[in-house]
Amino acid sequence: MFNDGDGPWGGGGSGGGSGGGGGDDGLGPRNPWSQPPRKRPAGKRNNFGPSALDELLKRGRQRFGGPGGGWIAPGGRPLWLYGIGLVILLWLLLTSVHRIEPQERGVVMRFGSYAGLLTPGMSMTLPSPIDKVTTINVDDIRVQDIGSTSAESENLMLTGDQNLVDLAYSVRWNIRDPQLYMLELADPDDTVKQVAESAMRAEIARVTLTNAIGPERSEIEYRVTGRMQQILDGYHSGIAIQGVAIKQADPPAEVVDAFKEVSAAQQTAQTYINQARAYAQQLSAKAQGEAAAFDRVYEQYKLAPEVTRRRMYYETMEEVLAKTNKTIIEAPGVNSYLPLPQIRTAPPRASTEAAQ
Repeated sequence: MFNDGDGPWGGGGSGGGSGGGGGDDGLGPRNPWSQPPRKRPAGKRNNFGPSALDELLKRGRQRFGGPGGGWIAPGGRPLWLYGIGLVILLWLLLTSVHRIEPQERGVVMRFGSYAGLLTPGMSMTLPSPIDKVTTINVDDIRVQDIGSTSAESENLMLTGDQNLVDLAYSVRWNIRDPQLYMLELADPDDTVKQVAESAMRAEIARVTLTNAIGPERSEIEYRVTGRMQQILDGYHSGIAIQGVAIKQADPPAEVVDAFKEVSAAQQTAQTYINQARAYAQQLSAKAQGEAAAFDRVYEQYKLAPEVTRRRMYYETMEEVLAKTNKTIIEAPGVNSYLPLPQIRTAPPRASTEAAQ
């Protein structure tokens, strides 16, 4: 359109100014896309070169275009090669470099087989899909609830005395060995639940209902924890049981009222037993105190037997005669007549006469 001199802003023929706004020299039209007019040599026809837009498009094709229409870099290589190289670099960076947190471990699987364990920090592996890294939090304490504390759901177990008890408990556990945890168990949560139920039923079958709902709950929790750990170690599960907590231990709902009455009576009986033991301890302490006092008197008696004997006699007589009427007669000048009837009827005196 531009090379033949006939464009939208006028023709480029020899018509001079008839081309729709040609230049003053009559060499062709002036438009914003054409190059500046050049003087025509004598005897030659007007022949304008390519326009500025043509030059721009030509340079773009030379810079980015090739024989096949592909993009070409300044060095002569197609740009799609650089794009592929960038994608490969990002793929290597994102799938080969791994950051492991302090509470995590990275299990490396190479073509589906175990290849190693990544410790906390920055680590490198082969790119995916050759190596696949799974991060596992080994410090996180997981809680598995078994049974329900609501009245709508019951988890009944048979006790050693052929009674039923409704139990609700929870299991706390974490991952000890990430390799075993990933490779040995298909469903770790369900495995922990099944093992917990088996261990709890085995322990409840060894105790009575009274002990299950009362004094032996802590011992049952301890034994169930040890039994679960033993079973899971046999499975090579890589799981560590942190503890078992019984949240509810009640008889079945149909007989819960009767058991509450029995429990209240047992508590009352235990209260009486505790009071009797406290009274026995008081009497024992008092007897021990009296024995210690007698031992001290005996020590003084060994040092001065006569004085101690007389003092003990006086103290005993003072205690015996403290609340009775007394008549004290001195041996010399004894009166042969005593008004005994008057003495018996006389009111008791407030004080007693001391013997010399």
